[in-house]
Amino acid sequence: MSNLRVSNHPLVKHKLALLRHVDTEHKKFRELIRELAMLLGYEAMADLRLIETTTQTPMGIAPGHILQEAVGLVPILRAGLGMVDGIHEMVPGAQVWHLGIYRDEKTLRPVSYYNKLPIEPTVQVCLVLDPMLATGGSAVAAIDVLKAWGVSRIKFVGLIAAPEGIELVAENHPDVPLYLAAVDDHLNENGFIVPGLGDAGDRQFGTA
Repeated sequence: MSNLRVSNHPLVKHKLALLRHVDTEHKKFRELIRELAMLLGYEAMADLRLIETTTQTPMGIAPGHILQEAVGLVPILRAGLGMVDGIHEMVPGAQVWHLGIYRDEKTLRPVSYYNKLPIEPTVQVCLVLDPMLATGGSAVAAIDVLKAWGVSRIKFVGLIAAPEGIELVAENHPDVPLYLAAVDDHLNENGFIVPGLGDAGDRQFGTA
């Protein structure tokens, strides 16, 4: 898949191993999610458009650049919430829009329950944030909403994906790149990624 970007950064690999461990407690888990989101977001935003400018230094005038595009962060509730702070630290001016989508445990199909996007798009680039890309249904649904909203540049930023989820996103939205820390083996009968890390939402918020 040409739009699949799996990070080879040593820090990403190291932090992901810590994140996966069954004994990593909630506070540390949240810290690692934030740090990994920052690292992956850095890669996902490498092609943001810039405007040339100048800036006054103590010694004179230096050439510089400012961002030309407004960035929107779109965490899929609730697990995606943990990824917002890390990217927001790098782009404090980014807008944050929440989409509530959950997976029906019986059908494994996405169910949308929350959407507060304004009528007209207010950003040029959206990063869809969700730690786990399992079946891919929630990611596809979120991207559907953003395209209908009018955003043309959309990227998915996650931590771990299953081949099934990658395939579904590629089939429905081949123009959307995926930025990930790892691609795992498969989904089990309950739609969980194997080996994965369990339920990312429960492990962040202590509700397991």
